[in-house]
Amino acid sequence: MHDSKNKTESHTLYLVATPIGNLADITERAKKVLSEVDFIACEDTRNSAKLLSLLGIKGELVSYHEHNRHESGQRIVARLLGGESCAVITDAGMPAISDPGEDIVRLCADAGIRVSVIPGASAAVSALAVSGLSTSKFCFEGFLPSKSTERRKRLSELACEVRTVIYYEAPHRLKKTLEDMKEAFGEGRRISLCRELTKINEEVIRTTLGGADDYYSEHEPRGEYVLVVEGGSAACDNSLCDLSPAEHVAHYEALGLRKMDAIKAAAKDRGVAKSELYKLING
Repeated sequence: MHDSKNKTESHTLYLVATPIGNLADITERAKKVLSEVDFIACEDTRNSAKLLSLLGIKGELVSYHEHNRHESGQRIVARLLGGESCAVITDAGMPAISDPGEDIVRLCADAGIRVSVIPGASAAVSALAVSGLSTSKFCFEGFLPSKSTERRKRLSELACEVRTVIYYEAPHRLKKTLEDMKEAFGEGRRISLCRELTKINEEVIRTTLGGADDYYSEHEPRGEYVLVVEGGSAACDNSLCDLSPAEHVAHYEALGLRKMDAIKAAAKDRGVAKSELYKLING
């Protein structure tokens, strides 16, 4: 490692990836930066204190998470403008990906503060690599909405996405999500369910949505999941728009949306104004 090239600079925010399970996945550069910055911003100071202790690193921890990101973000920016350096970490993986770290990056960019990335483990990319599905084109959805009507609506919008799609899901919502995916995509769509990646109980189940639904009707989900779902057929891209306006709206109502929300969703699909579609279906 060339010290001049890897020198920790003042006035700089460092995005530092941390292991998603196996502590040995931490990089030498990550350890160097974490031990040299003036302070470390993290989701949970207790979890991060344990990680730093295992790595033999001592440093000032400041809380930065979804519920305090506005106030804490301004304090972090002020300290960086004052000449300090800061590392941002998440509980596991790459900060700023499906994570409030994206906000601090934006604040720093707006303030002219340098942002540098220290790459490493990523649950989404790791799951994609072992999924056995196409990796040439993919997209990342993160966590789906927790409310069932909003989740079904989003899945309906993704039904004809031709790229491989990556989702995060918590164990207590997995069964409902699989049921909704099977309804939206069909039971034959392939899926890889990646659980506890890099940990002792790492497991990858490659099956179909129908097979996954059957499996978890008899097995209780455990641990955090990354779901990698096969893309749809290009032939179905405009299938909803082949419906009549009334049928298109009825499709979204069947997913649980209220009438006006269903009209709004259908209008977006068809690229027309909501008022125009309302007139079409109401004469």
